[in-house]
Amino acid sequence: MTTEKKWYALYTKPRWEKKVYRLLTERGVEAYCPLNKVKKKWSDRIKLVEEPLFKSYVFVHTEEEAQSRIRQVDGVLNFVYWNGKPAIIKEKEIDDIRRFMNEYDDVQLQALDLQPQAKVLIRAGVLMDKEAIVQRVLHRTVEVVIESLGYKLVAMVNKSNLDPVS
Repeated sequence: MTTEKKWYALYTKPRWEKKVYRLLTERGVEAYCPLNKVKKKWSDRIKLVEEPLFKSYVFVHTEEEAQSRIRQVDGVLNFVYWNGKPAIIKEKEIDDIRRFMNEYDDVQLQALDLQPQAKVLIRAGVLMDKEAIVQRVLHRTVEVVIESLGYKLVAMVNKSNLDPVS
């Protein structure tokens, strides 16, 4: 086990995100629950409320050794897993979320709906800034064809590195 702190995503009970965040910080665990400022309208007033951006998720910055202690916090169901281990979130991604949430109110989360034949723009990697056409959508990767190079180049690209082209 390593003592280096990394960011992980926790899966919480529904509507427990703020409670889990509070319980974690009270126990000295660095946690992050991105809150979205949304205007809610009641019959007699409009109020700005803070709702968790990611439903049933809280991020924690911790060492592997502390994971079992964190699982015992009331409201925590488990860590989010990838390939049989708790998924590690990149520090840059957490920073990007923080910056985005500080700059904008009423943020909408939308799942990237990738269908075969959809045009996409690759945001990272060797093929960055190239347009491609989706061939197949797999679990976390997408098979894309890049024709602008004068050849039919087929590549497997992580979904997180694609943006739809209108």
